[in-house]
Amino acid sequence: MQHINLGDLEVSRIGLGAMGMSHGYTDSGTDEAESVRTLHRALELGVTHIDTAEIYGPYANEELVGRALKGRRDEVVLATKFGLVSHAGAGAVAGGGPGAWNLDSSPANIRTAVEGSLKRLGTDHIDLYYQHRVDPDTPVEETAGAVAELIAEGKVRFFGLSEAGPDTIRRAHAVHPVTAVQSEYSLWTRGLEERVLPVLRELNIGLVPFSPLGHGFLTGTIRSTEEFAEGDFRYGNPRFTGENFRRNLRIADAVQAVAADAGATPAQVALAWLLAQGDDIAPIPGTKRVHRVEENTAADRLRLTAEQIATLGSLPSAAGETHPEVARRLLER
Repeated sequence: MQHINLGDLEVSRIGLGAMGMSHGYTDSGTDEAESVRTLHRALELGVTHIDTAEIYGPYANEELVGRALKGRRDEVVLATKFGLVSHAGAGAVAGGGPGAWNLDSSPANIRTAVEGSLKRLGTDHIDLYYQHRVDPDTPVEETAGAVAELIAEGKVRFFGLSEAGPDTIRRAHAVHPVTAVQSEYSLWTRGLEERVLPVLRELNIGLVPFSPLGHGFLTGTIRSTEEFAEGDFRYGNPRFTGENFRRNLRIADAVQAVAADAGATPAQVALAWLLAQGDDIAPIPGTKRVHRVEENTAADRLRLTAEQIATLGSLPSAAGETHPEVARRLLER
């Protein structure tokens, strides 16, 4: 497995997103043993970059990752996120309990969040600590300053942002260097190329694409939406419904055609295309299956031809918004 730098942080070229092991999909949380085997197999294959968040579950995913990495903490760059659980503020339940899916990146909330994440992950430090979504009620300068204090205390090593726009990135970076920005980026989600990616490269900030396989769509294995149960991220998602879904099948078919030509799987082709976009990009495809992590990591060895890259790059954008309206309100462009 090759390695690259996100700012000054070295990571494996391909990482592993752990979210789906506990959260977001129809079969999330149904087989913890397989999830643990998947995490261990990823380490065997050279993956050093593991990504989670306190909101996944909530909390269950960090706990799972912590158990899986017990005794192997030094082998990984461990990333987690704060800001989508308000621990004593907006949306808090009676008795002071947490309010999930409520933006809160106040310094006090970050202090509470980091202590919980450290305990659940079974570690004394987090390598890469992201603001999960931009909080319009807390100036990003305050958020960056709070993370900078945690870095000075040794509880965090590097600071990241997720789904942040150019102005927020610049403002945060002026307070403390931003190491990485995590955003959705793939063959069917390319909106950040024009406005965000140039800023990242100007400031030497790495890009960590999540959902690099389009929530499984680019693997070519999804031909019907009937398998998605309520609670699955894709259930009711605009890209997975009606005419949008039928139009987007053409993108999956085009990726499949390139895969056949390349002697690879569609997932490997979609990841190889991302890797070809620059040596400052480290995708984190998510899976809870050993055979999938083996397939995904093999993309590190796939070299597409210039013609194949051009063919993929010329595909149309996916039809439909990336998220339902409520979730889109949390995104910043």
